[in-house]
Amino acid sequence: MRTATLGPAERAESLAEMAERELDVLVVGAGVVGAGTALDAVTRGLSTGLVEARDWASGTSSRSSKLIHGGLRYLEMLDFALVREALKERGLLLERLAPHLVKPVPFLYPLQHKGWERIYAGSGVALYDAMSMSRGHGRGLPMHRHLTRRHALRVAPCLKKDALTGAMQYYDAQMDDARYVATLVRTAAAYGAKVANRARVTGFLREGERVVGARVQDVEGGGEYEVRAKQVVNATGVWTDDTQAMVGERGQFHVRASKGIHLVVPKDRINSTTGLILRTEKSVLFVIPWGRHWIVGTTDTDWDLDKAHPAASSADIDYLLEHVNSVLAVPLSRDDVEGVYAGLRPLLAGESDATSKLSREHTVAHPAPGLVVIAGGKYTTYRVMAKDAVDEAVHALDQRVADCVTEDIPLVGAEGYKALWNARARIAARTGLHVVRVEHLLNRYGSLAEEVLALVTADPTLGEPLPAADDYLRAEIVYAASHEGARHLDDVLTRRTRISIETFDRGTRSARLCAELMAQVLGWDKDQVEREVQHYEKRVEAERESQRQPDDLTADAARLGAPDIVPL
Repeated sequence: MRTATLGPAERAESLAEMAERELDVLVVGAGVVGAGTALDAVTRGLSTGLVEARDWASGTSSRSSKLIHGGLRYLEMLDFALVREALKERGLLLERLAPHLVKPVPFLYPLQHKGWERIYAGSGVALYDAMSMSRGHGRGLPMHRHLTRRHALRVAPCLKKDALTGAMQYYDAQMDDARYVATLVRTAAAYGAKVANRARVTGFLREGERVVGARVQDVEGGGEYEVRAKQVVNATGVWTDDTQAMVGERGQFHVRASKGIHLVVPKDRINSTTGLILRTEKSVLFVIPWGRHWIVGTTDTDWDLDKAHPAASSADIDYLLEHVNSVLAVPLSRDDVEGVYAGLRPLLAGESDATSKLSREHTVAHPAPGLVVIAGGKYTTYRVMAKDAVDEAVHALDQRVADCVTEDIPLVGAEGYKALWNARARIAARTGLHVVRVEHLLNRYGSLAEEVLALVTADPTLGEPLPAADDYLRAEIVYAASHEGARHLDDVLTRRTRISIETFDRGTRSARLCAELMAQVLGWDKDQVEREVQHYEKRVEAERESQRQPDDLTADAARLGAPDIVPL
């Protein structure tokens, strides 16, 4: 299988080819579900297109808790089917589909009551492990274990002694959500899908009552294309209702947005060798290991303001700090927070007034001939959602179509990853990079790390780290623009890397150098470099200002103070 390169030329070629001949399936929206749907369709032999109005994963799919998990708390809701399905998917991702991107992560659950709580919580975690093993996909993770208070405090010295009577430790998995989606898109393209970001659907093509394609605006070049398709799949997440309105048909369900915010703090602020999961009055709170950082989250509140840039208010940040500090011996303050990000969960509306109780399950509908809508769900089960969406589309195709095969399709970078991991010391010696740098590349790109290293071979200066974000090499910035579809500085600092949330300056000190590195690939002149940097700095300032506001309305108004699109 060839490796798909998603550079400027490939993007232009994809848009032109989508407009030339009728596709079997056009997918609108390149979050994890849309990207997964494109991969599912193309690997069944269907001619497939994928368009995204902004960047891959620029909505919900880059702003999650970055966990691949079965949903332990859904056991308490007796939603066994959802947990069983998610645990199977977790195992597939860890062992077969994306071992380079999805990694085990331990969590400590502090117990606050003696006797009954250990029995109650222990039986739930034991069932969680048993369901995982029964699916044949649990062997990659250790089983849970019970800890005394003394043992728990050795594992997590950060905890107050009076915050627990004992604990349990269990395992789930994590990934970089935006990187995962970009890899999904590249995998779909490698199998022949035509993909384009910054390509906005402005309306649907109709013949009578039938949807026969979409009008697609090239946000970068300004042109407009008519892309015809036998079936169109609307996979736009929290924008589902907006996209549906373009058809003029009444939707069979509605999607409600729930805001979740996360804080990022340096590793040394919380002294622990394990992640934490804590109960709150509304939901659960995670403290998640994240390289040289911790992610603390999340909230779960209704949101009906700007969907593109949900804002975290001062009240949101205080809520998380208050709850995590209730168990920490050394509390966190605002000064410890490096990054803040907010995302919106697409929940199926109408089941409950409380967003934390709305269904995480998904629904597929066929509201008009030629149009399939997929909504709801959770990140972990994206592959099942994609399968269901394509199954629905296939019913209306006048041809015999193969069954879903994505259970056996590793993402690009997975093949050969383990062999390269075993050879990482040799790779380090060959390239002159420290072995830690090689490990970093392998865990972000898998076997595609060889393509990044080839850039360093051609230009050794690209093997140097970014001065203000030294977890990342300069080559990664160039590679993001040449191979991964990054079109703007924000794409690189926010999604191809995580510099925007992993540095106290939010990426502003890295912005100019990164823009200059991208300019070599994208053909920017000095004026465009300046526009990119200014746009990013305004975005960061608007986010900082929103995080000083007391509530959602004022935070949203502050965040919208920055322009949405970089002028060209």
